[in-house]
Amino acid sequence: MPRKPRFFLPNVPVHIVQRGASRDPVFFEDEDYKAYAFWMKEAAIKHDVAIHAFVLMTNHVHILLTAQSGAGVSQFMQHIGRRYVPFINHKYGRSGSLWEGRFKSSLVQSDRYFLAVMRYIELNPVRANMVDYPGLYRWSSFHHNGGFKQLSFITAHSVYNALGRNIEERIQNYIRLFEQHLDTRELSKIQSAWQTGTPLGDNHFKEKVETQLRQRVGQDHRGRPSKRGQIP
Repeated sequence: MPRKPRFFLPNVPVHIVQRGASRDPVFFEDEDYKAYAFWMKEAAIKHDVAIHAFVLMTNHVHILLTAQSGAGVSQFMQHIGRRYVPFINHKYGRSGSLWEGRFKSSLVQSDRYFLAVMRYIELNPVRANMVDYPGLYRWSSFHHNGGFKQLSFITAHSVYNALGRNIEERIQNYIRLFEQHLDTRELSKIQSAWQTGTPLGDNHFKEKVETQLRQRVGQDHRGRPSKRGQIP
């Protein structure tokens, strides 16, 4: 069965998720996280990609980015993979694929879901019961976006900048967003979007994306309910 094509649009944010094969670890010690972050920065510069948020978990990664070209997203991930996989295989004397197939992704409606996806990504270690607060997890963009440590490869999106009139106000308002967890419905929408490749947004956003791409994207179902026995 041919692989389902993926589509991206210039200047439309994308939420990327990539898991280890069989959900096995892809990071084993601090040097591995640092190496991935280095190549993430390198790839962003080379392929004109702005990284807004990320988290490097033991067996998977989440990245929220915006590319200047439709091809930039795949080029960005390929750049990292072609360096990080040989690095891990050589370092630990292993061979074969590190990742569970291709990365998954979804386009994100900026004005409605951008901040929710940032929180979703940076709260990942909390949901995994690894830490009680995102600032206690070392390998995420929360340290930058929350104003604790500047990371040179993180670029603020206009939605983040709109949180305040200056950097101090933006940081304070951003941190306040973490006083409550994402509600179950919002969490489910974000997860479903990247798992199926469906644009994350309202129907107008999805229709706009599909009009620009000139085809349906993802697996969600809009409009009339499906007939009994059919899978939407």
